Amino acid sequence: MGFLKTLLIILLVYYLFKVMARLFAPKIINYAAKRTEKHFREAFGQAAKQSQQEKDEIGDVSIDKDTVKPTKSSNSVGEYIDFEEIE
Repeated sequence: MGFLKTLLIILLVYYLFKVMARLFAPKIINYAAKRTEKHFREAFGQAAKQSQQEKDEIGDVSIDKDTVKPTKSSNSVGEYIDFEEIE
C-alpha cells in the first residue's frame, strides 16, 4: 500500500508540474524576451552614441604611443636545411 501511495504522489507531482509549466512558460519566455530586447536596445544606443562621437572627431589628430618597447628579434629565421636531389 505504501508503494502505491508513493507512486501516486510522484505521478500527481509530475502532472501538476507539467500543467504549471504549460501555464507559466509563455509568461516566463515573454519576460525573458523583453529583458533581452531591452538589453540589446541599450547596447545599440551606446554603440550609436560612440559612432556619433567618432564622426564628430574626424579631422582631429591623436597620437597613441606604446609604453612597452617591442623586443628585438634575431635575424635568424630558422635552421637551414640543404636538400639533395636523388635520382
